Amino acid sequence: MPAEEGANIVVKLDDLLHARRMTLTELADRVGLTLANLSILKTGKAKAIRFSTLEAICRELECQPGELLGYEAK
Repeated sequence: MPAEEGANIVVKLDDLLHARRMTLTELADRVGLTLANLSILKTGKAKAIRFSTLEAICRELECQPGELLGYEAK
């Protein structure tokens, strides 16, 4: 079944960072990613995310994957 046109995965990293009072730079240092790569994820421009990256972000932000990622049909 083809994906619905205009549907997308929403990354809620900004909200989680704000709630944890953590900067993107601090998170990048903690998870071992470049600031540029984490920015791509934060802005929703990433095409994929590795499970190891997702795990590291969830560990540092003390969240579940569903708190970080959402689905919105447009």
